[in-house]
Amino acid sequence: MLKRVFVAPDPGLLRLRSATRAVLGIGLAVTVCAFTGHSLVAAITGGLAALLALFTVTDATVRGQLVTTALLPAVGFPVLAVAALLHDHPVGRDAVFVAVVGAGVYARRWGPRGHALGVFAFMTFFATQFLHTVPDQLPELYTAVTLALLAAATVRFAVWCYELRLPAVSVPVPPSARGLARATTRQAIQATAGSAFALLVGQLLSEQRWYWAVGATWWIFVNTTSRGETLVRGFRRALGTVLGIALGLVVAVPLHGALVPTVALVAVSVFGIFYTAAVSYTWMMLAVTLMAGLLYGLLGVLDPALLALRFAETGVGALGAALAVLFVLPVTTHATTDAWIQRALRCVHRCTAEAAARLAGSTTADPAPHVAELAPLLSRVRLSLAPLVHPLSPLRARKERARQVLALLDDCAREVRGLASIAADPEASHDARLTAACQRVEAAVEALTAPRSTRPAAAAVAVSQPPAAEPALVHLHGLERALADLSAPLRGSPRSELVDA
Repeated sequence: MLKRVFVAPDPGLLRLRSATRAVLGIGLAVTVCAFTGHSLVAAITGGLAALLALFTVTDATVRGQLVTTALLPAVGFPVLAVAALLHDHPVGRDAVFVAVVGAGVYARRWGPRGHALGVFAFMTFFATQFLHTVPDQLPELYTAVTLALLAAATVRFAVWCYELRLPAVSVPVPPSARGLARATTRQAIQATAGSAFALLVGQLLSEQRWYWAVGATWWIFVNTTSRGETLVRGFRRALGTVLGIALGLVVAVPLHGALVPTVALVAVSVFGIFYTAAVSYTWMMLAVTLMAGLLYGLLGVLDPALLALRFAETGVGALGAALAVLFVLPVTTHATTDAWIQRALRCVHRCTAEAAARLAGSTTADPAPHVAELAPLLSRVRLSLAPLVHPLSPLRARKERARQVLALLDDCAREVRGLASIAADPEASHDARLTAACQRVEAAVEALTAPRSTRPAAAAVAVSQPPAAEPALVHLHGLERALADLSAPLRGSPRSELVDA
């Protein structure tokens, strides 16, 4: 687990940049709120708004990110008002909270913007429970959130907008469907059912902190598309929470809310959330749990019993999510995994075709956008295969096949990036054998992505090693080899699919 975080590749230092910028943006937001005379509760609310704006807004373009950030108050302010007005009306509050969960998950069908707005709406309602917001506080909270979003946007879009120098990357979304066949519709129903269970059981544990259970259910559903992914995410959330609580007992409790060290550790926690999110959900949850404990310390209510209650509520939320994905309109893991793998392979082919065209002299061909698209697609494949490669998975044969698929797809990505870098060199020479090699890559991809009933029988593929002086052909031949090796794990027996349906 340590290796995944500290040795994981960080191309272009994007994770490091994102984490550093988040600390700066959130720090500026809280500082502005503090220096304009806002209370501690308002400053925490503003800091949370800035964190969400920097964490959840993932549109493909900078312009799109700016628009989504500007739209956050449009969903956040009404939810904040309703939650505050229902503070003393538990039945209505609970019903609206569950409805916000369902609407927030359903909004994912509108892509990254819908996802960001849904998360912001949910977390706004959650924060009102965390901070016990009442109507009299609304004007102050509105100004704090506005100032915080402006501060975060200033850092992100004016001071350090490193995305302007990067190719636009589209966040992959599941294949479209209609009605209950659509994954977002099913997940909205699942999340609603799971959060209702978490809310009821969570209130039996604590009438004051029940919302932790609902929050656990919500975040387990975020960025998952199948029951296997959701179950693994629930396990990782529980593990990360346990580790975070243990660290909180050692670090946060002894501080007793001391301002300077607490603020410094909150900044470290924020950095950890952003730096680890892409590679380890467990580590991210450790950082989130520690940050929550530190904030409770600032509010003067932190003690070991509170941390123990947080773990219990997290367990209730994870159980609610597990029951929902197992018994309420389950989304099968195999169908999801197969769709992501096929999309990744087709993206490999597009990258190869564009690079070859560029090497052949085309001035319009550009593999860079497709190379950028491949990274999030492979992340989705890893997430989808996570149930199989998990250490506790009992399916050893399928685990090994899943690991082979991941390793070979990583090989494909490495060869494609190398080919694209060569194609970007204006001095790169054209070799007539590039066309033939690209055609073989296209045929290999078509064979791997064709319906099972129409796939040709697997055949041995001999791939010769080109002379070292032809680097483009070296990458193409390496890509051919990886695609040929993918045939075995992907074309397994129909009775033993890579992931059980």
